[in-house]
Amino acid sequence: MITRRQFSISAGASTLAGFNPARAQTGSTIILGQSAAFTGPAAQLGIQFYQGAKVWFDQINAQGGVGGKTIEIRKMDDGYEPDRCAANTRKLIDEGVFALFGYIGTPTSLAALPLAKKEQVPFIAPFTGAMALREPFSKYVFHLRASYNDETALIVKQLTNLGLKKIAVFYQNDAYGKAGLDGVTLALGALNLKPVAQATVERNTVDVDGAVKTLLAAAPDAVVQVGAYKACAAFIRAARKSGYGGTFYNVSFVGTQALADELGKEGAGVVVSQVMPSPYNASQPIAREFIESVKKAGGDARANYSSMEGYLAAKLFTEGLRRAGSKGVTRDGLIQGIESIGSTSFGGFNVQFSSTDHVASRFVELSMLTGDGRVRT
Repeated sequence: MITRRQFSISAGASTLAGFNPARAQTGSTIILGQSAAFTGPAAQLGIQFYQGAKVWFDQINAQGGVGGKTIEIRKMDDGYEPDRCAANTRKLIDEGVFALFGYIGTPTSLAALPLAKKEQVPFIAPFTGAMALREPFSKYVFHLRASYNDETALIVKQLTNLGLKKIAVFYQNDAYGKAGLDGVTLALGALNLKPVAQATVERNTVDVDGAVKTLLAAAPDAVVQVGAYKACAAFIRAARKSGYGGTFYNVSFVGTQALADELGKEGAGVVVSQVMPSPYNASQPIAREFIESVKKAGGDARANYSSMEGYLAAKLFTEGLRRAGSKGVTRDGLIQGIESIGSTSFGGFNVQFSSTDHVASRFVELSMLTGDGRVRT
């Protein structure tokens, strides 16, 4: 097992249809469409992202909105299933939403993306780091978070710096899992290494027994997990029950707080890469702002990494909208508004956009779960 001291020293050193695009948005409300998991084994990802975004939008709306226009999210549940997401996206576009916002997951986002491009609808801040949504470049897609390649590069650097080179990969058997596997393989390949074993779990299931047997047979030093919180928690519990004493690394999509809640005391020592600033570090201006906003909002909102991402995504959209002009704002105007942000900081979280680069950040750091359900960075 990696000690917290080893983790802190190494990780600290490694941080790194309704209308066409030109037609103006009418009425006093700008409506965003979001298809995400709000039920099922990945539900907390959609719920927490939405809650974080709503905290910001409610705050802005209470101040009069942007140019007198309020912002509303029209959310639809896809259960983290691509076919449902595609159907939801068609419906949202037919209903004339201004932009698509905060889609959760790689397979679902990939199902929606062709529809967004065809209808020239901006696709803002999907909760995925897959390269398939970043390459080739599209003028309609804007990413807030770093890529899975960025995350897995830091994970592999961390492990190999600690002398741990027998690395196995447990991944979801779909586009998300394969994107993470590709990232790990690429990072290991640069060091003339490769995964010692690979095993999968089907999306929205926790049938991990076969994967546990396959990976533990290779006696890995560490297991990199590329899945959602339910399956990853099930794998960790089963592996430890089988006597595995190595360590577990997860990419950010797992849902850090949801994973911690699932594992409880069994979460101690589990590492998760993060692409958002810590919502628990009060030394950062954005964290202080976010925590205070969540407190004022009350209700069900909680300060965690997933809700922080929703909050920052909402801030990003609002800034783009402000720059697009408050009267007669169009989709093209929004695109140009976000591109005009250039280099700026949201309370210490640096973003950068241009007409040729729609990826805001490559920031990645590592966090560790504790046995009392907390997260340390």
